[in-house]
Amino acid sequence: MSYKGKFRVWRGDSEGGELKDYEVEVNEGEVVLDVIHRLQATQAPDLAVRWNCKAGKCGSCSAEVNGMPKLMCMCRMNTFAEDEVVTVTPMRTFPVMRDLVTDVSYNYTKAREIPAFKPPADVKPGEYRMQQVDVERSQEFRKCIECFLCQNTCHVIRDHEENKESFSGPRFLMRIAELDMHPLDAADRQNEAQEQHGLGFCNITKCCTEVCPEHIKITDNALIPMKERVVDRKYDPLVWLGNKIRRRPA
Repeated sequence: MSYKGKFRVWRGDSEGGELKDYEVEVNEGEVVLDVIHRLQATQAPDLAVRWNCKAGKCGSCSAEVNGMPKLMCMCRMNTFAEDEVVTVTPMRTFPVMRDLVTDVSYNYTKAREIPAFKPPADVKPGEYRMQQVDVERSQEFRKCIECFLCQNTCHVIRDHEENKESFSGPRFLMRIAELDMHPLDAADRQNEAQEQHGLGFCNITKCCTEVCPEHIKITDNALIPMKERVVDRKYDPLVWLGNKIRRRPA
């Protein structure tokens, strides 16, 4: 069974653009990316769209469908009424390159700013040991496919371009939290998260968790625990006093 679907797709580049209306054939069982490919093949061969696996694992086809950040390959057409207009636009937080393709290099810049796993100096490779409970604690965060939908929906950078320099966003604060949970990581992740990566900007609205296609509980399991550890260290009077005592000269 097929029908003519009404689509409104953003066309343009870094200089500007507009939404254009199309009618495209939609078949049973298809996803938005299928229809975008058919639009390319039949009406708009110059339409730019980024994609790779079409299986929800590469994170390439991120866009906004009816204003909601989604992977186009995981957004099923049967969730829309046949007479509904489906609007497809590029991710709003990142600069448009052309049509549905955005420049996500900001994310790779932030990734390079996070120091790698740092084991204790006296532990040699092959001697690392972890309890299973420690493995399970951070395993959830390894499911991230770096689609950057959480970065796109985070209003700290979505609505405030000036914050990008000092705020790394939920994906990379989650990475810092994951390293901080590792029992063999010797780096000072808590101070780094607060001072270099803007953890204090996050006001835990959970919008990043809501759009995650891997259903990672970014806010509850990574950002809130990280915030609690930072607050304990920075504002707990007993911890403050203990640090003062340790710094006293002999």
